[in-house]
Amino acid sequence: MYALEDYPFEMRPLKPSEGGGYLISYPDFTECIADGETVEEALQNGREALQAVMGALQEQGMPVPAPNSGGVASGKFIARVPKSIHAQLAARARMEGVSLNAMVLTLLAKGLGQGTRVE
Repeated sequence: MYALEDYPFEMRPLKPSEGGGYLISYPDFTECIADGETVEEALQNGREALQAVMGALQEQGMPVPAPNSGGVASGKFIARVPKSIHAQLAARARMEGVSLNAMVLTLLAKGLGQGTRVE
């Protein structure tokens, strides 16, 4: 069986009219979604939902899709930023009590949810 961490996911902030928080989905599993009040909670709930879906497929004798079987991006990239931005992000993450990765993911999800366009 594949590791849960190998599966890419998509996350977006939920509008207040949708209940707020964050929604996580897994492109390799069309019906596997979860949500949470915070990015960390959505990630945890998503992992639990993914584990349940994979277990149900196995119980029914159905194949479990391989990670990235839908030809989607890996979900991993490296970005070089100026030292001043890195310092600001790290300070904000410490202030919020989260990891730098969680802070960047939150800011990216918020930006994408607002329909921010790069011109």
